[in-house]
Amino acid sequence: MKFINPKVDYAFKKIFGSDQSQDILISFLNAIIYGGKKVIQSLTILNPYNPGQLISLKDTYLDIKAVLVDCSIVVIEMQVARMSGFNKQVAYNLAKAYANQLETGEDYLLLNPAIAVTITDFVLFEKPNNFINKFLFKEETKNFECLDKQLRLIFVELPKFKKVLSDLNSLTDKWIYFLKDATKLDSIPENLGEVSEIEKALNIANRINLSREELDIVERRAIAMQDERGRIMYAEKKGEEKGEEKGR
Repeated sequence: MKFINPKVDYAFKKIFGSDQSQDILISFLNAIIYGGKKVIQSLTILNPYNPGQLISLKDTYLDIKAVLVDCSIVVIEMQVARMSGFNKQVAYNLAKAYANQLETGEDYLLLNPAIAVTITDFVLFEKPNNFINKFLFKEETKNFECLDKQLRLIFVELPKFKKVLSDLNSLTDKWIYFLKDATKLDSIPENLGEVSEIEKALNIANRINLSREELDIVERRAIAMQDERGRIMYAEKKGEEKGEEKGR
């Protein structure tokens, strides 16, 4: 068995954003948002992946958006490389998801909570070692909560996750391992397969189950992803060299 990289945008959308992936997304969000507790029982994917709608390299898939059974809106985004204005983009997407619930003139009481789940394949926060960090609006000095959890930000930093297969105990661990290391597997490990939703996700990610056209798109987008990383690393290196030269 060989598995496609879930971090590639096309693959991520296919695995988590298909109509038949609702159980996968429920399990994943329960793991990330609620620490594995079965809080989310059902959801609706607002912009489902269409297997017949293949995309070109110039196109891009929107984030996965879902409405939970309590009417909360969740926006899920995979970001593989640093980009200019990334923090503002995350804030904008959350605010937009929240504000777009209302038509002009509708009552604010109709607004439901919005959650942004952002997965990064780079270290975003240098100080905390936690691979998951969750944020709410709080008062600056007294640290008490504001806005009654109407807006929440959750970040998953994949490079901070260091566990190997034998260390995976929680549902959260297993899903993050899947995202980070699925491409290293040559079969479905027992401790991942015992979670039916992860087993299903791995079967969707199994290269043998994809068409030649889908595999071609995944590979081209993976190459584009590596190229973008290379450009960013080169720009950062040149910036550092320029700074050092200026300092001298």
